[in-house]
Amino acid sequence: MTPGRYHRAFLLLCATLLGCKGDSGVTASPPPAPAAATTPAGPAWRPGYTRPPIIDMHTHISPAGLPRLATIMKDNGIALVVNLSGGSIGRGVEKLTEIQKTSPARFVSFFNVDWRYRREPGFGRLMAQSLELAVKRYGYKGLKISKALGLGVDDADGHLLPVDWPELDPLWAKAGELGVPVAIHTGDPKAFWEPVTPENERYDELNVHPGWSYAGGDFPSRAELLAARDRVVARHPETTFICVHLGNNPEDLDYVEKLLATYPNVVVDVAARVPEIGRHPADRVRALFVKYKTRIVFGTDLGVGADYLMLGSVGDVPSTMADVKPFYDAHWRFFEGTEKGIAHPTPIQGRWTIDAIGLPDDVLELLYYKNALRLLKMDAADLAPPPSPPPASSTIAP
Repeated sequence: MTPGRYHRAFLLLCATLLGCKGDSGVTASPPPAPAAATTPAGPAWRPGYTRPPIIDMHTHISPAGLPRLATIMKDNGIALVVNLSGGSIGRGVEKLTEIQKTSPARFVSFFNVDWRYRREPGFGRLMAQSLELAVKRYGYKGLKISKALGLGVDDADGHLLPVDWPELDPLWAKAGELGVPVAIHTGDPKAFWEPVTPENERYDELNVHPGWSYAGGDFPSRAELLAARDRVVARHPETTFICVHLGNNPEDLDYVEKLLATYPNVVVDVAARVPEIGRHPADRVRALFVKYKTRIVFGTDLGVGADYLMLGSVGDVPSTMADVKPFYDAHWRFFEGTEKGIAHPTPIQGRWTIDAIGLPDDVLELLYYKNALRLLKMDAADLAPPPSPPPASSTIAP
């Protein structure tokens, strides 16, 4: 079937079903953080504290990795994960929904844009209908836009599509209509636009992944990308945007604060940016988290496959299951404790230490799960483990 015929057939399928009109480990394991206490005494860095159930709002899960994910969640107090790699209609959504019914790990998924048909007329409308199908028929909880928009996908002439491409306006609007958030990754760390030399503070990471560098290439500047994203946010005030990685500008807390102050429809997550966040003065960071306590969600950029682990980033030394608890404990230690000069969760992202920010209990609850429940339109009962299936009968009913 030609692309044009596929496109028309798919539009018809969406209309019929809906009744509507036509990123293996880090270079080194993190230094072991003090183990969280298993007694009422609480963790070593916050005596007496009882951690609530955790929602990890930023993960990438392969179906083959679900058994390992279940172990990770049990060992680290994770009640629910949000899989941002949920696929698209005909490319993963249906299969993942079936697997979810018997999954040993509790998760929900976000829909991904299928860029293959971006050069066809009506692409934005097609993706809007696909999102609606994923949400209404398959129970998807949001839309994820990767950094490919702005840095990877191109038009028929080979030019990169801008983040504020008007063709996608129906998609952003549909997310708002459906009441589901858009997790949008725009740009990358500041150092990725700087020469890849030993002087680059992300040299360890870029040396392993030279393709992550945008220095000297024909790419938009980081400022241009963020400005384009913000124009999208401004055009769609009824749509909630989760600007992942602390707005993808954790290097500049003034920028992050201005983003949150200017756009009430923006939420940020902390995934894979604790190393950057923790470099700022702890009092400054704590004040930001307290001021915008209902607008920041917890996430890690955990990736799990059958034989693959991503702990915030990936390097040339594969991570193992033994590395996962220190990875999560480093997050708890940063948000809950008050120590200075502690190890951050992902050493490959930079050779420095960070200062913990000691958030108040009520802010931790919002960060760890309450804000996520609101965005996902779920409640605490949804975090309970699903009931175990009854044992198979030894006899066959007549």
